Amino acid sequence: MGAAMRRIQAGSALSAFGLGFTVPYLYVYVAQVRDLGATTAGIVLAVFAMAALVVLPFSGRAIDRRGPVPVLLVAAVLASLGSLGMGLSGSVAAVVGSAALLGAGTAVMQPALATMIVWCSDPAGRTRSFATQFFLQNLGLGVGGLIGGQLVDESRPGSFLLLFSIEAAMFLVLAGIVLTVRMPGSPALQADRPSASKGGGVQALLGHKAMVQLCVLGFVLFFACYGQFESGLAAYGTEAAGIEPSTLGMALAANTAVIVVAQFVVLRFVERRRRTRVIAAVGLIWAVAWVIAGYAGLGHGSQTMATAAFISTYALFGLGEAMLSPTVAPLVADLAPESMVGQYNSAFALVKQLALAVGPAVGGPMGAALHGPYIVTFVLFSLGITFLAVRLGKQLTPVQNQPSLAAKTSRIVARHRPEKETAAA
Repeated sequence: MGAAMRRIQAGSALSAFGLGFTVPYLYVYVAQVRDLGATTAGIVLAVFAMAALVVLPFSGRAIDRRGPVPVLLVAAVLASLGSLGMGLSGSVAAVVGSAALLGAGTAVMQPALATMIVWCSDPAGRTRSFATQFFLQNLGLGVGGLIGGQLVDESRPGSFLLLFSIEAAMFLVLAGIVLTVRMPGSPALQADRPSASKGGGVQALLGHKAMVQLCVLGFVLFFACYGQFESGLAAYGTEAAGIEPSTLGMALAANTAVIVVAQFVVLRFVERRRRTRVIAAVGLIWAVAWVIAGYAGLGHGSQTMATAAFISTYALFGLGEAMLSPTVAPLVADLAPESMVGQYNSAFALVKQLALAVGPAVGGPMGAALHGPYIVTFVLFSLGITFLAVRLGKQLTPVQNQPSLAAKTSRIVARHRPEKETAAA
């Protein structure tokens, strides 16, 4: 891993560390600490998500035209201002405005960071680079959440100002680190831009059949997993399985622990296999996870067994996430034309954000009231992941589906190159 990549990964981890301080406590802070009520807290969370939906369609083109570094710097400053504003806000207007800045800034950071990783890596090393980013971000979120939990005190608003100030500082640290990164040039910024960059970007992307299928698959992935973690699945666990609220924290901790422990073990397995087969396997693993969740809430075992089953569900989700991180994001990058990497990354981030918005809206009410149909629905969605992954595999070239094939080919060519040619080279 080069110096530029190490700095990108460090900045990404530190920004996740900052987010971990505040994300678990945002609802409590607005509703109870600032005493603005549950309705305002709901609006703040909705604005946080909607701001991302508004800015992501424009961020991709900015990344491709200006480069990821300037865009990331602007996003980091906006997020920092939003975070600090959130800690100081005492009115509805101020807290909603701060949430908009924070949501917009953090949303744009992801495709900008992803594009930086693409520019600083080759296809062979990209799988490991994205896996490392996912590992460090989860570690940062987990550690930030643990430390934030020790510092926070609902009776002292000043403790929340400390959390938001730390988060704001971490975004500025990310900006400072990014300023020191010497990015390699991209052909998109050196050569004449293709027509896609001048206005045909969306049409070009929508005309790319494999990318459209990957976006559909991505929506189902995020809807069936991340979109349920803190909404439908949490509601189902407390209502149907009788899970204590404290157990939800244990389940999320188990999810993070599996990701942290399994990521690089799984990476060795994933690097040697077709990406679409790995994604298809994740669908089957998550289907089993939902069946286990069904046992937790619909079975008639002891409360201890139900609790263990519920925690196991989150752990299996973590295993699937560890398999996806070196698979999906690098595939988006490998499908993108050189001049549209930012637009492809932003489009996929937009799909993710839509799934995270729709997931709780659909899953929350179902998980709370329609226990049986809820489980059946998401078992079917998980099996749908497997179906869509197999279908996507037919649209990919062998190297897009399994980058290790390119490395093997290059080694074979080098080994059989004539000695005179090798010496001349």
